[in-house]
Amino acid sequence: MRDFSWKYFAMTGDVDAYLLYKEASSAYEEEAAAAEELILEAEAE
Repeated sequence: MRDFSWKYFAMTGDVDAYLLYKEASSAYEEEAAAAEELILEAEAE
């Protein structure tokens, strides 16, 4: 979804597509941070 919304924004300049991209990026970064935290916790045990 992130890649599609970015490509659509780049081709059209549609602000809504950019906002969708930012929202998807934020969710992706939060998910990656949570996964990294779980890995670090598992390594500590």
